[in-house]
Amino acid sequence: MRKLWILACVLALPCVASAQWEDLNRLQAGQKIQVVEVNSKKDSGTFLSVSDKTISLQAKSGQQIIQRQDVGSVKLMENKHRLRNTAIGGVLGAGVGAGIGAAAYRECNPAQSFCIDPIGRGGEAGIFAIVGFAGGAIVGALWPSHETIYRATGP
Repeated sequence: MRKLWILACVLALPCVASAQWEDLNRLQAGQKIQVVEVNSKKDSGTFLSVSDKTISLQAKSGQQIIQRQDVGSVKLMENKHRLRNTAIGGVLGAGVGAGIGAAAYRECNPAQSFCIDPIGRGGEAGIFAIVGFAGGAIVGALWPSHETIYRATGP
């Protein structure tokens, strides 16, 4: 069991060690990025260049040069997974909607003077699933999925 834990830790090391400063070298000039400084200030703009000590970007207010020790994280502001997030949100919304529709269904009471129930529990669950799918798909499409290129490690 101990060897299994050691193996798991060794295999997880690349995941922990990812997002190094050197990873910023794969950015290309003109890509949209967001730099979050250690004081929580956010600078957004287009990437210009990176060196061992600074990162520079073109913001609306002009060129920004940020020292490496002030950078908390750098995110690439491209939505690469919008279709995937839309599909996942739609499926989850449909499932939740169907569950709510099935749980909310009430059969007609014979004591009622007027009762029409053409669709039953399944029909109501289906209608709620459609509404849930639409809502979930919208939320999924709007869900941000920006890739973190760099995250500063402890002090």
